[in-house]
Amino acid sequence: MSPDTPITEIAAMMKKDDIGAIPVGENDRLIGMITDRDLVLRALPNGRDPGKLKARDVMTKGIVYCKTDQSIEDAIHLMEDKKVRRLPVIDKDKRLVGMLSLSDVSHHASRELSGELVKAVASPHLH
Repeated sequence: MSPDTPITEIAAMMKKDDIGAIPVGENDRLIGMITDRDLVLRALPNGRDPGKLKARDVMTKGIVYCKTDQSIEDAIHLMEDKKVRRLPVIDKDKRLVGMLSLSDVSHHASRELSGELVKAVASPHLH
């Protein structure tokens, strides 16, 4: 997704494909991530007109990512440390090749590791 993509288009894509995060790229580089939470918390408050906003206006910058040659344990620990539920995966050429989600981890990692991750990333949202 381009940083100049209207957020209305991004929201429609998220709804259509039932996804909660979309990577944002520019000049063949990953520059941000836009999540459903970003749309709600950054686009709607303060009377901003969502029809005029672009991805760059609401995306999270400073992307946390893992590499294809990292172990699942390393990726899980990175997700825990950064408190993220989705982690872009890049190859040796720094190209986005996939997205690792909390759901992926729960299906493919040990129950102990999955439980640690769920506890770590859920804690800031529990009140």
